[in-house]
Amino acid sequence: MYTVYGIPNCDTVKKSINWLTEHKISFIFHNYKKLGITPQKLKKWSAQIGWESIVNKKGSTWRNLGEKIQATITNEKKAISLLTENTSAIKRPIIEKGDIIITLGFDEEVYTKVFNT
Repeated sequence: MYTVYGIPNCDTVKKSINWLTEHKISFIFHNYKKLGITPQKLKKWSAQIGWESIVNKKGSTWRNLGEKIQATITNEKKAISLLTENTSAIKRPIIEKGDIIITLGFDEEVYTKVFNT
């Protein structure tokens, strides 16, 4: 079973969920806004793909933090602290199977390959 991590009002998450649903791929949705995310989960992700990949530096949440706070996010520990409190700053969606990240973001070509459709 896949787990899709994201926030429901994100366009990229919506595209991902629609694609998975259209291709009849079962998943559980983990809403950061309601359920949050643990530092332990972020650490596991960081070990797999690096903390830099998890931080969404293109989103409005990151921009709204301001340059002074952005400049302090220089290592995994600081990134995890920020992302635990500001879940909207996590790049999304992140799709896991078990504890393994399958995809980050939405790319139809990648989804077609990864999910074998």
